Amino acid sequence: MRQEVIVQFAPTRRIELALPAGTTLPAPDEGRRWLDEQFVAHDCEPLRASGKVLIADKVLALATAVGERRFAEDAAFGQAFALATLGALARPVVRVDLAAGALSY
Repeated sequence: MRQEVIVQFAPTRRIELALPAGTTLPAPDEGRRWLDEQFVAHDCEPLRASGKVLIADKVLALATAVGERRFAEDAAFGQAFALATLGALARPVVRVDLAAGALSY
């Protein structure tokens, strides 16, 4: 089964983070923990005025904070991001559209 995260930076710029076939995803709580740690480490800000931060918000904020260059140059980070995102959301494919501020499955 295909497992990947697609981070769309602009209509013509995207990074595809495909995992090798047979990769075991982390448990949802492990994926959330990694996203939480990275959210704090990169000084990400909550997207909602209420301060409530959903997993989807963490994925969007983190991808925005690290930017296209980090994904392009740091394969280990990209793979860790993909693993954590897919594990936390329990989905095999996630599209992260930064311009629209939305995730789709």
